[in-house]
Amino acid sequence: MREQQGTQKQMPTPGTMMGFPLTLPTMLERAGKIFPRVEVVSRKPDRTIRRTTYGELYKKARRLASALKKLGLQDGERVASLMWNHSGHLEAFWGVPCAGGILHTLNLRLHPHEIAAIVNHAKDRFLLVDDVLFPLYEKFAPEVDFERVIVVPFEFGSVPEGFLSYEELLAEGSEEFSYPAIDENQGAAMCYTSGTTGCSKGVIYSHRALVLHSFSVGLGEIIGLGVKDTILPMVPMFHANAWGIPHAAPMLGAKQVLPGPHLDGENLLDLMEQEKVNMACGVPTVWAGVLAELEKNPGRWKLVTPVLGSCGGSAPPLELIRRLDRQGIFLRHLWGMTETTPIGTGGALKAHMKDWPEEKKYEVRAKQGWPAPFVEARIIKDGVEAPWDGQTPGELEVRGPWVAGSYYDAPDQVARWSADGWFRTGDIATIDEDAYLRLVDRSKDLVKSGGEWISSVDLENTLMGHPAVKEACVIGLPHPKWAERPLAAVVLREGATATEQELREFLEKTFAHWQLPDAFVFVDAIPRTSVGKFKKTALREQFAGWKWKA
Repeated sequence: MREQQGTQKQMPTPGTMMGFPLTLPTMLERAGKIFPRVEVVSRKPDRTIRRTTYGELYKKARRLASALKKLGLQDGERVASLMWNHSGHLEAFWGVPCAGGILHTLNLRLHPHEIAAIVNHAKDRFLLVDDVLFPLYEKFAPEVDFERVIVVPFEFGSVPEGFLSYEELLAEGSEEFSYPAIDENQGAAMCYTSGTTGCSKGVIYSHRALVLHSFSVGLGEIIGLGVKDTILPMVPMFHANAWGIPHAAPMLGAKQVLPGPHLDGENLLDLMEQEKVNMACGVPTVWAGVLAELEKNPGRWKLVTPVLGSCGGSAPPLELIRRLDRQGIFLRHLWGMTETTPIGTGGALKAHMKDWPEEKKYEVRAKQGWPAPFVEARIIKDGVEAPWDGQTPGELEVRGPWVAGSYYDAPDQVARWSADGWFRTGDIATIDEDAYLRLVDRSKDLVKSGGEWISSVDLENTLMGHPAVKEACVIGLPHPKWAERPLAAVVLREGATATEQELREFLEKTFAHWQLPDAFVFVDAIPRTSVGKFKKTALREQFAGWKWKA
């Protein structure tokens, strides 16, 4: 007799799929066997070109993994890299995690003392360093204790006495290397935040997160990378894994063009023309340099257009998007953080927007897109979830399979996650009815004047639409009556002039009078962080004690 319903709980019927781990060795095997002839192009410090292939990457990464194991590398131990974007660094991106280790990319633009503090906190065992960066290593060497320092021949080909040559290390390895058993939740890569909101904090990316993130890079709404593409990552490999390109491109069979230490507009355009680049990614300041070179030398560069440009790090000014359009480069803004591996959103125009007026389309393109698949987003204001109306700002919180669930060895940072497990980004944003995210500001950069919030980002982007303005950065400074008032630091274009009154009148077309900066200062340059963002802390220090006019 059939048992009565409800007397015994039935177990759900399991799926019949294989329990196949999502790990980097599987991706490396795919690249080596399916795309062995796809090129990796590297520009060396002397601007000459080095060419290799994914077939060579496959062999060298396996040799590196084998050699590191012979050096004694244990599962989960950190191997630091102090390297530019080139094929040798790409080999480390694969060889270290395929040996069971964790590649820790060091930000070479930080102060040597800060690099040393990060190395010591991460407990890095070995160091891979470009020969051209060896002098930088020597500046912090007395503060760290690497077991072995391995020098990579990027320019000179020689190794200082007493240090291990990368080529000699590879010679000790074997292409017949057998991968260790790797759990998909095991750490594979490590990166520290840029420190814009305090001390740098470590994030360890799992194999599973990197694999899933790589799939997202291939989606049309994100970057759309595929086997027919040639991509130029203009973002450093030490900055959030160069936005996932070093992992996604070999998996998807896309050619990579790595610019080495040269991120000026002329060099980047030379690579884009010579290698027939149709995709590139970088922060707004790098794209601004590319645009400046194109406008300075019209007709000089013969690009394969259209070029799909991905932009992140900070919101690109609308004028930058418009002017790059005229050059055949079409920017798509992505949002992300070190803590999101880093892609959190993507998206261009949706189908129902194709017949919208051009200006309305530009307004959409200036937003940060909608959440990537499996990345969930919400806006929290006054402790409750805000509506997706495009008007209500609040702190952006996210969660997903490639979003960090904690920082490495940072128990004082647990408050960055909500009680129900969402990551508190520190970004103030709105989400509209079409799910487009728009960053309003960082929570610490909003100007609170008389109890009302003023978005420094909105003011900056509008100011940079003025024909005389090259860059603008807005900060809030203490005010005796209003708590804070905005001050705008402005860099003018070469040969251009503008007055404070002229800029104020320009802003009045968009902003209420009380939202306008109370002061404008004209400066030669705006301080930046190691990844190219405006360093507002430095500006606040520079203008500390500012005396407002009565």
